[in-house]
Amino acid sequence: MSDRAPIVHAEVRRVALPLLKPFVTGFGVTDSRQTVLVHLRDEDGNEGWGEGPALDHPYYLPDTTASTYRTAVDYALPLALRARDLEPATVAAAMSGIKGNTFARAGVEEAFWSLRAAAERTTIKALMGGERDAVPVGESLSIAETIDETLAEVELRLGEGYQRIKLKIRPGWDVEPVRAVREAFGDDVFLQVDANAAYSLDDVEDLRRLDEYGLACIEQPLAWDALLEHAELQRALATPVCLDETLRSVDDVRRALDMDACRNVNLKPGRVGGLTASLQIAELCRGRGVPLWCGGMLESGIGRAGNLALCSVAGFTDPADMSPASVLFEWDLVDPTFEVEPDGTVPVPAATGLGFPVRRDRVERQTVHGTVVLGAGVARV
Repeated sequence: MSDRAPIVHAEVRRVALPLLKPFVTGFGVTDSRQTVLVHLRDEDGNEGWGEGPALDHPYYLPDTTASTYRTAVDYALPLALRARDLEPATVAAAMSGIKGNTFARAGVEEAFWSLRAAAERTTIKALMGGERDAVPVGESLSIAETIDETLAEVELRLGEGYQRIKLKIRPGWDVEPVRAVREAFGDDVFLQVDANAAYSLDDVEDLRRLDEYGLACIEQPLAWDALLEHAELQRALATPVCLDETLRSVDDVRRALDMDACRNVNLKPGRVGGLTASLQIAELCRGRGVPLWCGGMLESGIGRAGNLALCSVAGFTDPADMSPASVLFEWDLVDPTFEVEPDGTVPVPAATGLGFPVRRDRVERQTVHGTVVLGAGVARV
């Protein structure tokens, strides 16, 4: 909106998050966690916060925390600040010339969504036209050392109310944990698996063995760029293939659905370049009747705020990956943060702006690098 107060301060920070324990997936172990924050303040004192939650390493996608930070500082945020107005869609368009680097663009764009919500004394959910007041959620379980450990955590998470269980798998750790969970907890548990690109087409017979367990989907079984191969695999499986790493834009999702490379979609705002693109993907999946759910990137509450608002819009059919900070971190960058309700839902933030109060003292204390792009002063380096 052209009558909005101008932005007078804009900064990017690379912040360390205190993981409770390493997170083990098919691509390896995540034992450290940093994330990228974008902070805006306008002339009226309204604040916007966004998070670009790439991982510290390049084993999930090429983007890393380090590359996201530099791209946000050098390109994404300067382009956004030169946009013709402060509307999130306009900002997203201003950054569209950046190839890839989706997490940097997403972090910048979320800050403009929350700034607009703060300036208009409303919520990100309302700006998006969201309908739900609460989001059904599931839990994603790291690869454990033993089947017994997996069963104990499944029991814990189901007891806490989570509506879906996702097991991380890799070759040699797939059929046995799935069988054990089905035998222990029955066929009514909403169960899916996530391979994080750990398999190849040579493993078709192993993956086909999962068909008998009534899984909602097998997420990202093949390489992150293996679109044609996923179409071939889907033809060989009864279980729906869900794509994650392969889908980095609206066009990627459209191509995958057109060629039947997947029948289920994991949507992560950071992976597709932001909330504006995410809304377009939600509309596409709703029109195609394709199951859609929001994945997680071990975000702090800053990133989770945008994810929760996104999940309130039409089109999201399946429980989201929305682990609260108490599962992942020693503490959150927002306080109070959220927890899962006994019915397996998380309330969509109802407070104006970002929706959660940011703990500036924690952000300051955990800052590893910081750059002020607009305004006086320099963030601690």
